[in-house]
Parts: sequence; C-alpha cells; structure tokens
Amino acid sequence: MNKVYVLPPGEDWIVDRFVKEWNEDNTDISVSHPQRANVIWLLADWSWIHLAKNGWLENKKVITTIHHIVPEKWTLQAQQEFIARDQYTTVYHVYNKQTADFIGKFTNKKIVEINYWANQKIWKKTEEKLELRKKFNLPLDKYIIGSFQRDTEGHDLISPKLEKGPDLLVDYLEILSKSKDIHVVLAGWRRQYVISRLERAKIQFSYFERPHHNIVNELYQVIDLYPVTARCEGGPQSLIECGILKVPVVSRDIGIARQVLPATAINNKIDEAIPSIPDVENWYLPLAYQKYRDLILSL
Repeated sequence: MNKVYVLPPGEDWIVDRFVKEWNEDNTDISVSHPQRANVIWLLADWSWIHLAKNGWLENKKVITTIHHIVPEKWTLQAQQEFIARDQYTTVYHVYNKQTADFIGKFTNKKIVEINYWANQKIWKKTEEKLELRKKFNLPLDKYIIGSFQRDTEGHDLISPKLEKGPDLLVDYLEILSKSKDIHVVLAGWRRQYVISRLERAKIQFSYFERPHHNIVNELYQVIDLYPVTARCEGGPQSLIECGILKVPVVSRDIGIARQVLPATAINNKIDEAIPSIPDVENWYLPLAYQKYRDLILSL
C-alpha cells in the first residue's frame, strides 16, 4: 500500500488545516516525513523547493495541487518555477476546470479534478441567529451581509487584492444599500481596502480581525447573505462553508461556483444574481476523502 506525505506550508493558513485534517483522518496511509513515503502530495505546491533540495522528491510519485492561478500574476518567473517543479510531478490535482485549462497549456502531465472536502465537524450549527447577533452586539433587525476573506495587498495595506474582487464587493453593497437596510460583518486580516470604502459610503459594519474558526462558524450563522465577488478563485472555501451552514450566496462565475450553485445564483453582474444555498452535501467527510485516497493508492 502506498504511503503519502502531505506537504504543509507552515503559514497558519487554511492549507495547514487541510493537512492536519487529512493526517488525523487517514492515519493508515499517511506518514510524518517525506523519506518514509513513496507518494509526496504537494498540497502546498509553492513550498516544494526545500523537498527538492533535500532530494526527497527523487524516485517518488508526486501529486501537485494547484489551488488556483491568477492569470495577471502569471509572470515569467512563475512559469519558470512551474516548469522546474513539473519535472518532479507525476499528476496534477486541481479543484476546478478553469485551473485545469490554464495549467494544461504548460504541462503534458495528467490533470485530475477533485473537489474540496467539507468538514462538517468544524462548520456546524450552534445557536439561533438572534441569540448570536446579541452575542456579537450586532443589529437584530438589519439585513446582514458577510465577507470573511482578506482583500488588501500586504505590501502596502492599501491596494485592493483585485483577484478577490473587493472593489466589486463594495460596489454591490452600495447598490444593495439602496433597497435594504444593511449591516456588513467583516472577518479576517487585511480588510483595509473594504473598510475604507465602507466608511466613505457610510455603510455600517462590524469587523472581527483574524478570529478563530469557531468564531467564524458563528459569524456565518448571523448573516443573511454571503456575496462571492472574486475575479479568480480555486474555491472559495466560503461557498463550502455557506453550504454546510445553509447561508444564501450570490456569486460571480468563478472557481467551484458552477459545481455547487444553480445558474440563477451565478452572475458576473452580481446584483442580478438570485441568492441560493450551495449544495455540498456529497462533499462531507469522510466520504469526500475517498477520491483522494483512490488517486494516492493508484499511483
């Protein structure tokens, strides 16, 4: 039986959580060091170089996960790194067809599309909406919109991270505020761009900076709508989390949107989309691990 080592980024990011969940739930085929594995899963594909320098990718089967590609940031350097890593890669894993189509222009290796898993052990109903609004000192009678991802570039904490669509988010909120009495709940770090625009637009908001996922789980349950306005995504994870917690979503046509939402909820003119709850029931654990296990064991 193949044994797999899954590479974490060590960045206190969502991929570290993925690695932890995988290792805890798949102990029969997972090992804690690359030397003990015959399959290396580069789940943090950007962190691959130290494994190569130590010779730990030699004579191994290598699964390289590409979470997403931002075409505008696909520089010559990024392409050269992809080509350098490609020589070690046995098979690519992606989450959506857009990513598969993009990287297919730069490799002849097999590309497998496998969806994210939805961890219902983390994302789960707790208290009633009104009780949670009281807990977080949020208005009880307003239409609450949620946004829980970073939106500002780290190099200056001013410029919008355009692939995440923060400009489109606030454009949408400004339109929505004309027909509904809204309040915005922001969570996560680097929210400076959205905050500055909400302040200029005089739209009320509450901000929770880098909350634990237990708090985020509760914040999902206070909101009435989660808009996904990104220009480029692998997921986003918010679509999965909203699906588990039954939060209505409107989304641009990006990432996994077509996999989990009806066409009526997807529109690049986000104000024309009709809110709907993502369908992720078949992605729950442990069922969702099986396609990954099948891939690993087939190599």
